Amino acid sequence: MNLEKVVFSFVVLLAGTLNFGFFVGDLGDVNLHSPWELYSAVVVNIIALVLKFGDRTQIGATHLATSLVASLQLVGAAAFLIYWSAQSTPLEPAEISTVVSLSGGALLANVVSIILLVIETISFQRR
Repeated sequence: MNLEKVVFSFVVLLAGTLNFGFFVGDLGDVNLHSPWELYSAVVVNIIALVLKFGDRTQIGATHLATSLVASLQLVGAAAFLIYWSAQSTPLEPAEISTVVSLSGGALLANVVSIILLVIETISFQRR
């Protein structure tokens, strides 16, 4: 068993599940979307991004691209959430729906990354 592959797979799956946990729920209900879960998803996605550097294969490049997309969208979602949370008024449904929608785009990128991971695992041949 390759510990590097286990850690990589763990981080990719954790990034997707944290993002999914934030994304699920009514778009307009602020109480259903924990900011801590979003911040955790940002951190784990950035860790996944760093782990994907150095792979010189085509599938590695696609992994890196999906991670860049997910990280960019999650950082944007977190930035909007921080900005709107700093205002003196409570978050509006339109504001939280923007944050959740950005998270949804990142979730799609995470799903593509997980599918690539499964394809790579299935196509791996023992030597």
